[in-house]
Amino acid sequence: MNQEQMSDKIAHGNGFIAALDQSGGSTPKALRGYGVDDASWSNEDEMFAAIHAMRSRVITAPCFGQGKVIGAILFEKTMDGEVDGRSTADALKDRGIVPFIKVDQGLAEEAGGVQLMKELDKLDALLAKAKTRGMFGTKMRSVIKSANEGGINRLVAQQFEVGNRIADAGLMPILEPEYDITAGDRAQGEDILLAEIQKGLAALPEGRQVMLKLSIPERPGHYNTLVEHPHVLRVVALSGGYSTDEACEKLSKNPGMIASFSRGLLQDLRYDQSDEEFDRALAAAIDKIVDASLAK
Repeated sequence: MNQEQMSDKIAHGNGFIAALDQSGGSTPKALRGYGVDDASWSNEDEMFAAIHAMRSRVITAPCFGQGKVIGAILFEKTMDGEVDGRSTADALKDRGIVPFIKVDQGLAEEAGGVQLMKELDKLDALLAKAKTRGMFGTKMRSVIKSANEGGINRLVAQQFEVGNRIADAGLMPILEPEYDITAGDRAQGEDILLAEIQKGLAALPEGRQVMLKLSIPERPGHYNTLVEHPHVLRVVALSGGYSTDEACEKLSKNPGMIASFSRGLLQDLRYDQSDEEFDRALAAAIDKIVDASLAK
């Protein structure tokens, strides 16, 4: 797939985007959920080898390449690795899946009700490498903890600033201003977030598009104007700590948003499952997530 074909697949594909981008801090938890405890690895290289083996098993599972997964977000080390002797990006594209790369370097300490991204001092080199590896786009996460207008303004401004750098490098940015689903003032804060995103979109150069990855809103349909916005290629939803069933039930009430789930996709997969058991568990999650993504 070339860039135009990948853009069309993401804009119009009937499916969802798999989030396979757990990084250093979240990898041990992901491995424990998979049934691989901390004693199974003794250093970072072994830890990342274990998570790459899990991701390779997901990518090569028969159900993963049946057209319901239209994109996948990778961690840098996963992008650098291989799946069945092919680069991970090429292995995904061989299965009709558009590859993205996580580019943030973690979260700063909370201030003003938000956690901004840490300084992205490796961004330019990572974008250059991502282009050579055939990636279509990127993803970067920051987190809103409370309805602090000044904090949300700074967070969204940072997302758009970095997103423009990414677009200038020829990649499609997924902006991810996650709203903590445990926040008591989320409905109020999501009003502020929507207004700030709309301001950011209005300031984009003519013809430029971004993607948005957002927490499933408190009020169904809250982000409808973003789904229909000419500067937005696609709006995707994160599962945010919800179980698969909870996330899918809430997502189904938001037409136009499709899933970009991690926990909601992988929660029933285990290291000791046979290949047939693994594929059945993954297929069940995929079907449930697709149904919620395409619900009208």
